[in-house]
Amino acid sequence: MKFSDIEELNDQVLDALDAMHFEECTPIQEQAIPLMLEGKDLIAVAQTGTGKTAAYLLPVLNKLSEGGYPEEAINCVIMAPTRELAQQIDQQMEGFSYFMPVSSVAVYGGNDGIQFEQQKKGLTLGADVVIATPGRLIAHLSLGYVDLSRVSFFILDEADRMLDMGFYDDIMQIVKHLPAERQTVMFSATMPAKIQQLAKNILHDPAEVKLAVSRPADKIIQAAYVCYENQKLGIIRSLFAEQTPERAIIFASSKLKVKEVAKALKQLKMNVGEMHSDLEQAQREEVMYKFKAGHVNILVATDIVARGIDIDDIRLVINYDVPHDNEDYVHRIGRTARANNDGVAITFVSEKEQTKFQGIERFLGKDIYKIPVPAELGEAPEYAPAASRRGGGGGGRGGHGKGGGRRKSGRKRS
Repeated sequence: MKFSDIEELNDQVLDALDAMHFEECTPIQEQAIPLMLEGKDLIAVAQTGTGKTAAYLLPVLNKLSEGGYPEEAINCVIMAPTRELAQQIDQQMEGFSYFMPVSSVAVYGGNDGIQFEQQKKGLTLGADVVIATPGRLIAHLSLGYVDLSRVSFFILDEADRMLDMGFYDDIMQIVKHLPAERQTVMFSATMPAKIQQLAKNILHDPAEVKLAVSRPADKIIQAAYVCYENQKLGIIRSLFAEQTPERAIIFASSKLKVKEVAKALKQLKMNVGEMHSDLEQAQREEVMYKFKAGHVNILVATDIVARGIDIDDIRLVINYDVPHDNEDYVHRIGRTARANNDGVAITFVSEKEQTKFQGIERFLGKDIYKIPVPAELGEAPEYAPAASRRGGGGGGRGGHGKGGGRRKSGRKRS
């Protein structure tokens, strides 16, 4: 479906879409936009990269641009779990609202006092749309100058991430400042029980849109090393021994591991940047600038701070740890093979992570090729997920030859 086929979208919105070369709706946009234009509360299950930001921004802008909403008042609040996502939403907001008399302000932490004052000014003057992280919005609310009593639209983006980061109480505190009569929309990559409970608490008779989790692009070459935890750094050294990739991301599960990997690669004289929650916002922005500009070849990052990365020519992604779930795996490796480029995704699978990795293989419906661990790093464990679940994990030289040993799992589901 084309955006022009959605009759309720007005000319201002269509002009903005035309200027940004948006023509075809993605599936989430096709389903969510008409429901939001009807004024329904909505819970949408869709992962990053499906076009969900436009799916909620466009109907909100459509309504605000037609007037009838209070001037000098906050009419829409969009919540995001991280500064990076808030910035990304703000950038799309600027593009879509170019032809419309709609104002916005991005409110997030990690910046200096000058930006806090700019945020305060936008909030007190009543920007139409406020894009905020929970903690920073509460900081402004606690100072008494933010009026959310006339908000018509309340949107939670990546709601599951917000709950994972412990923002449930913050969200409920913000909800207390909102009017009962409002349109509430939740976007989430997954629908665990805690998300269903949140939806029950803040949504009214919501419509539901659920997109199946997409599989990774066919152009991504996927492989894995079955290894011991203490072999992972050695594998990275061997991978980069002959040639440093032009642009690569290494995902790690904790900031401690990010620092460890980045330090090891810096000792090898590589141009490395690191992204984790211990960095100030200005430091993160500097790292991202250097990575985009090519001054940094390798970015080592945690999942949460890396969700705002939007770069097309990343050729290699390494999962230093197996991602927590299928959606995270698809999201991580989806950073590569974009804009018609090829890409490689490599995952390191330790003994304790084998069962989790088997789940990803089952989701994909295929075995992922196991690359033999370099001989100089010693023996590697056999790939035996059932044994690792029982606390065994197998031994022997399963990491050498035949793609990492006998594979007892990952059979295609019928």
